[in-house]
Amino acid sequence: MATASNRLLGPLLKEVSRSFYLTLRVLPARIRPQIGLAYLLARTTDTIADTNLASVELRLEALRALRDRILSTRQDQFDFRPLAAQQTTPAEKILLEEQEASLQLLDRLQPSDRDRVRQVLRIIISGQELDLQRFASGSVDHVIALQTEEELNDYTYRVAGCVGEFWTRICRAHLFPAAQLDEKFLLAEGVRFGKGLQLVNILRDLPADLRLGRCYLPEQKLSTVSLTPRDLLEPANEPRLRPLYDNYLGQAQDNLIAGWAYTNALPFRSVRVRLACAWPALIGLDTIKRLRRGNVLDPQQRIKISREDVKKWIAQSVIYYAWPSRWRALVKDAAGIQTADSKLQRSAKLEAPK
Repeated sequence: MATASNRLLGPLLKEVSRSFYLTLRVLPARIRPQIGLAYLLARTTDTIADTNLASVELRLEALRALRDRILSTRQDQFDFRPLAAQQTTPAEKILLEEQEASLQLLDRLQPSDRDRVRQVLRIIISGQELDLQRFASGSVDHVIALQTEEELNDYTYRVAGCVGEFWTRICRAHLFPAAQLDEKFLLAEGVRFGKGLQLVNILRDLPADLRLGRCYLPEQKLSTVSLTPRDLLEPANEPRLRPLYDNYLGQAQDNLIAGWAYTNALPFRSVRVRLACAWPALIGLDTIKRLRRGNVLDPQQRIKISREDVKKWIAQSVIYYAWPSRWRALVKDAAGIQTADSKLQRSAKLEAPK
């Protein structure tokens, strides 16, 4: 089993986790296996949901089968080979082929951690199922949109906000169980942090999602600027969308600044965890800054943070960690904010070593 753990939570996780693997590597060893396994299983279910060459019915059946195995409400094995054969990358093919080994690792976690992983995956999979059902008939010729702000808020919670709760509870249990922390604040800001990261993804990937028939910007909101989901396929309509789009960028920025406050509310000596939280916050804020420029409906102008910029934020956060004033300035640099607003001032007050 140790060999399976090394294989799945080592090279395979690195292949499928993209930038998250940087965050995972810096985490303390006491929480790395639980968070790594939760991510690996979430990527497995996400791979199932994104296998566009398979029918929606087959994908839903496979998702529910894996969900039931994760929750231990089903014992018989589902045949994932037809879905594995449809994968275009070797790592995603292995994810599906090795899902039984991943489930065995889940069974080996201590009961409290196993329950935490099951809970967060249950919520994530519910969001993936809802997504498949909602956009089942979507295509470039038939763009389907969320209807309301409440639907967008619910979606970002299910696929990302719940991860903030999971992360907080795992860290609290294993790293600083006796620390005097405002747990209610951490859980609430952790949810906002996750939702902010997901909203950045939605705004960045808008042109690509539209061409898959998916629009996560609510139709009710689009109507306020006299646009339909299909209108967003035309880059020339970007000036009409921009005021609404910028409003969503502001929401995402506020949530990531809440994530920065969350980071600074953690014990100062928990360096690894604070860095693991700081990196996605800084990279997300930098992405928002870039999305404020250019035509965000043009599929040829997709915004992506370069590896060099990622390395820059990692290096600066490590170098300036011991200098609170310079550390605090990182979030302003990433967001392009000249002076600290009340949200940044709140996060600064949480900076004192504990």
